[in-house]
Amino acid sequence: MGSQEEKTRRPRADSIRNRQRLLEAATEIFSAGAQQASLEAVARRAGVGIGTLYRHFPTRDSLFEAVYRHEVDLLADLAEQLTREDDPVDALKRWMQANVRLVATKKGMIEALQLAAVSSSELKAYSSERLVGAIRLLLERAVKAGALRDDVPAEDLLRTMVGIFYAQGPSDWQPTALRMVDIFIDGLRKR
Repeated sequence: MGSQEEKTRRPRADSIRNRQRLLEAATEIFSAGAQQASLEAVARRAGVGIGTLYRHFPTRDSLFEAVYRHEVDLLADLAEQLTREDDPVDALKRWMQANVRLVATKKGMIEALQLAAVSSSELKAYSSERLVGAIRLLLERAVKAGALRDDVPAEDLLRTMVGIFYAQGPSDWQPTALRMVDIFIDGLRKR
């Protein structure tokens, strides 16, 4: 086989399945607050050998980064799904609420994910681009419908979400965060 052929060969189906299982297992383990869990525990949970894990994720950081990208991609995909909803303001609000719920369920790994995003400028750019794009998709639809003001850019909505996450206090912060989303969306309404 030539080197060009090797570069363009698609991953095998079992390799794709194993990678997905590893991501799911890592997400479960890290979400439970076990950022320091061994990579062996992740491989065991995924039902694969440690060599398979290292083939896909050679370092703990590469695994955290992959989990972070996966979570960002899920949110971007959700935005696309929500564009099919009848009420564009409700779609944006539901997307922002999904972000709050994601952070609430992933509390155990949020610090590690934030560190992964901060430590990699490429990952930070990727996540920012995907999340701003998701917000922009929903926001522009609501503005076009005449329901929301047109003077607040998608980047400001993302900053607001980050602010809500950093304002986490006691363990019951989720109801407060969801209320803040409601207030913020109400403030965006065109009067």
